[in-house]
Amino acid sequence: MAAPIEILTVVGARPQLVKAAVLSRCIAERYAGRLRQRILHTGQHYDPALSDVFFQELGLPAPDISLGVGAASIPVQTARMVEGIAGAIQGRRPDLVLVFGDTTSTLAGALAGAQCGVPVAHVEAGLRAHDRSMPEELNRIIADRLSTWLFCPTEASVTDLGAEGVRDTPGPVHGPDAPAVRLVGDILCDHVLGTLPLAEARSQALRALDLRPNGYLLATVHRAANSDDAGRLTGIVEGLRQAALVTGLPVVLPLHPRVRHLLDSPSHAVVRERLNRSPEVQVVPPQGPLDMLALTRNAAVVVTDSGGLQKEAAILRRPCVVLRDRTEWVELVASGRAVLADADPGRIAAAAKAGLGRQLSDPAGLYGDGDAAGRICSTLLGEP
Repeated sequence: MAAPIEILTVVGARPQLVKAAVLSRCIAERYAGRLRQRILHTGQHYDPALSDVFFQELGLPAPDISLGVGAASIPVQTARMVEGIAGAIQGRRPDLVLVFGDTTSTLAGALAGAQCGVPVAHVEAGLRAHDRSMPEELNRIIADRLSTWLFCPTEASVTDLGAEGVRDTPGPVHGPDAPAVRLVGDILCDHVLGTLPLAEARSQALRALDLRPNGYLLATVHRAANSDDAGRLTGIVEGLRQAALVTGLPVVLPLHPRVRHLLDSPSHAVVRERLNRSPEVQVVPPQGPLDMLALTRNAAVVVTDSGGLQKEAAILRRPCVVLRDRTEWVELVASGRAVLADADPGRIAAAAKAGLGRQLSDPAGLYGDGDAAGRICSTLLGEP
């Protein structure tokens, strides 16, 4: 029997832990002995609330390698990650390096794999917000250019790659100059559909926070473009306050540790004061994956700058207000499932009110059927 294909999966942020867990379960249940996944955690998200709980609740095996990069500027983080991942590649000699999404860990994994001569697989390839001022956009573009396997979640992502000259290459042999481009669906859809029953059975989040279904707005904000800019973050907090007033519902805001740290700094004193004077906004600690899924499922409206939460809201048929002026998930805006409100208080409140009570149809077809991981595994094994 042939030796299994060795996959070095690079993770660093909580959405990547969710996706790695989905892939790990798929391999264990259907491809054991043919594929073997080794987890490398860069330490990009190092707070236990953003890391440890995901391994515990989702059954993800402990990382085989932990770099512990921690907090630093993006260039410094990237350099440290590339060095650490390259060392792991040289020591472990995997058959391929697999990366998810668009974080600094994604960029570093793709760079290290390419520089070490190991094929790279990019899950969530082809996404474009058409804004290269976003670090995430640069990470996506570079990862796609370096990848042998480009696993696309949507038709739009395949189209965007084609517009850039990146198209599927016929035949069994692939490389960065002859890539395999595959429409597989979104692996986050696998997570939502597969994990929701567990979340509904185990989560006590609504009871712990004294919430009722459809009786609150769920908000998150973490992107540097929003959180680092005190003016934008003040506008978002004011928008959440106004949204609570016009809908008559409280806003539940699980606060990212990085944003909490910023609020303690002098540069964000005005934001901190505004938040302290907004009792309508209930700040709570970061939530684990099961609690977050339950909170999303039962929210009246979701308000977020997270790309992943936009999709989760759509899959769970929750109206979404996006705290950005554009999104890579263009199909959500086109289908009316999400509204772009940027950091404008009036637009945030109006969009939240408009979403209240709105009935959304099943988003069947937008992100696949919940078996993206199976298609990824089959492709890596050369199966049709």
